[in-house]
Amino acid sequence: MNMSSTTPRKAAIYLRISLDREMDGLAIERQREQCETLAAYRQWEVVETYVDQSKSATDRTKVRPAYDQMVADYKAGAFDAIICYDLDRLTRQPRQLEDWIDASVFRGLALVTANGDADLSTDGGRVYARIKAAIARGEMERKGARQSAAQLQRAKQGRAPKGMRPFGYTVNGDVIPDEAEAVRAIYRLFTGTDRRESLRSLARGLSGTELIDGLKPRPKHSYVVSVERANRRLAEGKDPRPTKPNGEWSPSTVLGILRNPRYAQMSTYTPKKAQPDGGRRRTWRAQILRDDAGEPIRGQWDAIVDDETWWRAQSILDDTERITNTSGSTKRKHLGSGLYRCGICGAKVTGAPRGYRCAQHVERDDDGTVVVPSLMRSGAQIDSFVIGLIAERLRRPDALRKESLTDQNTATSGVAAAISEQRARILRAQHDYDEEIIEGRDLKRIRDAAEDRIAQLEAERRLSGQAAELAPVLGADDPSEAFLNASLAVQRRVIDALVTVKLLPQPRGKKGFNPDSVVIEWR
Repeated sequence: MNMSSTTPRKAAIYLRISLDREMDGLAIERQREQCETLAAYRQWEVVETYVDQSKSATDRTKVRPAYDQMVADYKAGAFDAIICYDLDRLTRQPRQLEDWIDASVFRGLALVTANGDADLSTDGGRVYARIKAAIARGEMERKGARQSAAQLQRAKQGRAPKGMRPFGYTVNGDVIPDEAEAVRAIYRLFTGTDRRESLRSLARGLSGTELIDGLKPRPKHSYVVSVERANRRLAEGKDPRPTKPNGEWSPSTVLGILRNPRYAQMSTYTPKKAQPDGGRRRTWRAQILRDDAGEPIRGQWDAIVDDETWWRAQSILDDTERITNTSGSTKRKHLGSGLYRCGICGAKVTGAPRGYRCAQHVERDDDGTVVVPSLMRSGAQIDSFVIGLIAERLRRPDALRKESLTDQNTATSGVAAAISEQRARILRAQHDYDEEIIEGRDLKRIRDAAEDRIAQLEAERRLSGQAAELAPVLGADDPSEAFLNASLAVQRRVIDALVTVKLLPQPRGKKGFNPDSVVIEWR
């Protein structure tokens, strides 16, 4: 820094506070006053002041708009000096600090702090800045570890996590009746057996822009929470903060409700290290906290939906073939799209304008040019053939009836206990192996047998979960007639529950439908 230059430096002032609870700006103003005093002492011209209020510099994934603008303006040559109250106001990231040090060393940037602790124009100042940044980083990591341990402890105890309350619950986990009813309606309409509402249509129903039976319009949840906070501040004699604007519900908010295991009374916890780059959340399912036997830890709050409803919603959301379009309809146009399988490679076929095709492989000529897809079948005759077989099967005395559905529902609770027993068996065998009571081959034998049994039990649980969906057909007095008159969605579920349909290529040179080209594997 050349203090003898007759041309004063052009300086930028950067002000930041991590959390301004009162939002009165007083903390920022105190920083501003001292930074401007230092600029006047150094006879620098302040060309811009950048302010990030209630913005953290600890988390590198957090966006600091004013900071990002300051970086861009510096690169554009808008100023050649930066003043901040303290170095940790500018950054808590050692990588960012090194960028500013490089700018100081190689481009002549002057960076000073109002508290006099840092001056990057000197080698001593740079050493001090690096040490301070490393210490601040260490303190942040220790604080994060303490907070994570406390959050994990709360989750293991089944206590409600801190933070913004979810729709349907208070902060301490008490159920809010009217909101809970809306949550149940969302799950019921999304997992319906006859007609399913999409995320977009549910959002429109909550917003009141579309009328949906059983779902009442409501104010946006973020707006309700901000009003509650403002009212609490008023009750405490404080000035209320600005409330967030009310508006239309978004499909992503509805998705968050459907994905949240807390509605099924499951405790959740996600370590920060488990989050991928960008801070995006993992799936809600991965956040379920489990005990030593692998079972979900139950929260100290009442469930709004039962386990089967929640898992059924996850199954629908996980379906990669699920249609999500702007019309709000999730109904398919083809009976076997995403359901039938290619008889060559086993992949699920997709709907084509006139039938079905497998996009996993194609036939090519000698030079590699695509000639024709290996599987391209017309759909009408195949669908009629499959529907006829299913209807005929449902006319038989041994077809699934009401009694079997009742038995499945009765056995559901026993399946979960049996799965827990098998997982406990694996843990006991692992313990015996660690204590050198059994050999490694014994551990493998016990574990393989238990895992096979768990797989069988999980299949039974899935089938019992399908019972409610299949009840309109399989529980009818005449299942065959009910199947023939059912909607496309219900017919698909019945087919999926009873058979695997594989399509083989149509034999070349033969016209007309060949039943042998459709392989039916009964479950």
